[in-house]
Order: sequence, then C-alpha cells, then structure tokens
Amino acid sequence: MPSKPIILAFDTSVAHCAAALLCGDETLAAQRLEMSKGQAENLFPLLENILEEAGKSWSDLKAIGVGVGPGNFTGIRISVSAARGLALSLGIPAIGVSSLEAQAHNLRGNVYSTLDARRGGVFFQQFNGLSSTTPILCDFSDIPAPNGSIETTCVGFQSDQIAQRIDAKNQIAPENIAINIAQITSERRKAPQQRPAPLYIRQADAAPPRDPAPTLLP
Repeated sequence: MPSKPIILAFDTSVAHCAAALLCGDETLAAQRLEMSKGQAENLFPLLENILEEAGKSWSDLKAIGVGVGPGNFTGIRISVSAARGLALSLGIPAIGVSSLEAQAHNLRGNVYSTLDARRGGVFFQQFNGLSSTTPILCDFSDIPAPNGSIETTCVGFQSDQIAQRIDAKNQIAPENIAINIAQITSERRKAPQQRPAPLYIRQADAAPPRDPAPTLLP
C-alpha cells in the first residue's frame, strides 16, 4: 500500500508566520506565530520546528503549499520566494493557494470569503462548488447579496456583519490557514501547476525610483 504524501504549507501574507505539515488527512504538526514584521527571519526556523516536531525531514516532503495572498506585499514575496526555492532544491512541486480560497475550503454551498484590505477596503471572492468569481477589492457596502434564496456562508473579515446584512450564515475563519493550504495542495499536487505567483489585487504603494534602473552587462 503506497504511503500517504507529506505536504508542508506555510503563509506569511498577513501579520503572522503560519505553517502546517500534513500526511494524508492527518495534521502532523501546525504552528502560527503572530508578528507584524520579522517573517523572513522566522519562517525557516518555524519550518524546521514543524518538521522536527513530526519527526520528518525535508526529503520526506512530496509537495510545498504556499499562501499567495492577497495581503501584505512583503510577506507574500517572502513566502512565494521561499516556496519556489524549496521546490527547486527538493525537486518537488510548489503550489500557490490564495487566502480567500483557503478560508472557504471545507465549506459547502455558496461561500463569501473576505479579507481585510485596510483603508476601509475588503478583498472579496465568492465560491460555489468548483466555480468561483474573480477576487476583487471593494468597499464593505459593495458586497452583493446572493441571488434568490440561495443559502450562503460568510467567512473571514467582518463576516458576522456581512452575514447579518445579507441574511446569511457566519463561519469563524480557520485559526491556522496553513492547514487548509496544505489540504488544497494535497488535492492538487498531481495536476500540472504553474509556479506560485503573488496575488496582489491592490497595486503597491511604493513610488517608482527616480533614478533609472542599472544597465545589465552582457
């Protein structure tokens, strides 16, 4: 009987450093550290701790799952770069999963998934079975009520308020989103995948440099 695949997933798209190790349907280890900065320095020590806790090594991994946002620009780049590097060095696939999808994972029917976009904005995406809308940045008041009498579940940022406004159910977001990212990665690891890429939605605030970019020498 073939052994169940071991999946390592992590996320630094918001003010945390989260990771989980999955074997089949079993979560072997999971940790989530709250931090507004320092993810770059803490990510790999956290991953090492996860593997050590489960008694596994890097060579045991069959796939890497990574949160691609939307969220903090720097945090997203940290995780995506780490996932690409690990996949290349270990010779295994790396699969990007959005936080909006990870929140909605395991919820049935019509699901409204939201994340805090700051400045009064909300990242929003609707899921229904295998279909989903394009993720958008909108105002809280712009989130539409579901068509007809379809039963809807709201999860994520201000989900209780959204559920009350549109007469839907409210679901608490997962405490460690890396577990859901690992589950989705396990389901998709054998299908052809593109390399993980950041899901920004909002443009970066940083102004372009005044000086021209240096010329690359041949």
